[in-house]
Amino acid sequence: MILSKDSKENTEVFDSPEQSRAKLRAMRILGDRLFSSQEMEKRLMSKGEPADIARETVEWLEKIGAVNDKEYAAAIVRHYSSKGYGVAKIRDELHRRGIPRSEWDGAMEAMEGEVNDEAVQRFLGKKLAGSRDRDDLRRAADALCRRGFDYETAREAVARYMESLEDTL
Repeated sequence: MILSKDSKENTEVFDSPEQSRAKLRAMRILGDRLFSSQEMEKRLMSKGEPADIARETVEWLEKIGAVNDKEYAAAIVRHYSSKGYGVAKIRDELHRRGIPRSEWDGAMEAMEGEVNDEAVQRFLGKKLAGSRDRDDLRRAADALCRRGFDYETAREAVARYMESLEDTL
């Protein structure tokens, strides 16, 4: 059978010129870094693609596995956790990147209760530089809170840091 662009059976085989352009643009954009489906759709529209073409292109990217919000969420959680960020900051980042909550709950569950203590201790080491000043310790705990840790976890991390200083004496 000879395929023709006009036959009904081939409507999914041949794209409109606009759709082809959008797919090529999306593949070039993906060369830069990973994207969530929402980020990709916004990016395509910011490059001039109509909303319906951008949505169809994102659906195609999801279908071929080039955009996967669940895997992207897991990568974001691993990245920020390894840098010593807390649960609240990571949730904010996932939300900011437009990943649906249903996709990142699993990734967050894997991280729950698991604080990358080594990264937190490195952060405190840089922040405090050996200082034992009460105000410096408070500011360091506050900085950990801004990085997404609850106050209790931040206080415990500062206490562990102080213990490690005592051990080196």
